[in-house]
Amino acid sequence: MNVLVCIKRVPDVGARIVLSTDAQEIDTHMLGFAVSPHEECAVEEAVRIVELQGGSVSVLTLGPPDAVEQLRDAAAIGATRLFLLETDGREWGPMATADAIVEAVRRHESQSEPYDLILFGNEAADTGDYQVGVRVARALGRACVTGVKNLEISGATIRARREFGGGDELFELRLPSVVSVKEGINLPRYPSLPGRMRAKKAAVEQTTPEWHEDPVRKQALRVPVTEREKAEILGTGVEAVPALVDLLEQLGVLP
Repeated sequence: MNVLVCIKRVPDVGARIVLSTDAQEIDTHMLGFAVSPHEECAVEEAVRIVELQGGSVSVLTLGPPDAVEQLRDAAAIGATRLFLLETDGREWGPMATADAIVEAVRRHESQSEPYDLILFGNEAADTGDYQVGVRVARALGRACVTGVKNLEISGATIRARREFGGGDELFELRLPSVVSVKEGINLPRYPSLPGRMRAKKAAVEQTTPEWHEDPVRKQALRVPVTEREKAEILGTGVEAVPALVDLLEQLGVLP
């Protein structure tokens, strides 16, 4: 089983989000980076499939040189081939991204065995695009299922399940196929120390795709306005007790 996983380097958004002055980008100077969560699960799922069926896991990302770090994270848990489609930092839209991945897949498959399965995360954590996996499948002429929460492979057949309308939808696909998985399909493992050591030495195959702008253009980003609750200090020490009792009576806590 020859599996390719496409991942994306995204800002670690656990901190406060600040935009650039032109409102076109997230200011990442004070943020770290990580693999998009759905794609973390895609890497884990690929490794599990290969552990059961044999084969190899390749991981590809389109991004700046620093995205090598996210590729090495995948290598630390079992990916064996790493591909960086290096960019100059400009943002690539979903159409351009899909075109670059399709070109890379065709090049890789012309040089070695074809990919039986290409896995994507269901959507990117930063832009929320749901398009790339579908566009890649369309361009390659392969069956595609998105939003998958369970995968079973038997021979040349995939059974893919996704949640829908309070129930489940079950699909059967013939390999080769493209599948987008959702967070929760599995629990990604923590890399072992030997895995991290191997990942540091893993070779990364780099190419530079030609950038082109998507016909759909972003106008601006906007951080949602959040209401901040005010805290009222009732007092300090024993002097605050009467005010606290009044508050508890207003809330109906005291009889």
